[in-house]
Amino acid sequence: MDITFRKRIEPTTDVLEHPSRWENDPTLIHLIRPNRNKEAFEMREVLTVQDLEERLVHNHTFLIYLGNQLIGEMDYQIEPKHLYKNETGTAWIGIIVGEETGSGKGIGSRALKYLEEEIKQQSLKRIELGVFEFNPTAFRLYQKAGYTEIARIPNFTYWQGKMWQDIRMEKYI
Repeated sequence: MDITFRKRIEPTTDVLEHPSRWENDPTLIHLIRPNRNKEAFEMREVLTVQDLEERLVHNHTFLIYLGNQLIGEMDYQIEPKHLYKNETGTAWIGIIVGEETGSGKGIGSRALKYLEEEIKQQSLKRIELGVFEFNPTAFRLYQKAGYTEIARIPNFTYWQGKMWQDIRMEKYI
């Protein structure tokens, strides 16, 4: 399987369509972003080149390709304000496999390993992430990779008519 990761250095319109579609896909929204209520869950926004420029200021972003097809995106931030444990040398990570063709192929595991290596090269020592409680597949992936649960934040995101917890996990690398 030909999986490659490419660092996004500048926002380009040729890849803008994909993250915009993924972030507005009703089958993915609940997995990608926290939603404070039903209205936030139903809200849709089209990403612009300026939005991507802003993200690149704060995020180290990598595109995930299966062959020549862009299927996902991953990123990390260094010491963002939303960390549960505000420790120096911490990266916050996020991974999206937005195309159905990427599901169930171990791409999430490979993307996670790639991000961990990139973070190590930055001399960071800790990774923190959040996974919504209704996503046991992602939770198991992170546990298997050595992440441990450090907290649960109640009433964090809306989906299927109710509020769910955010499970915070960490790993020292």
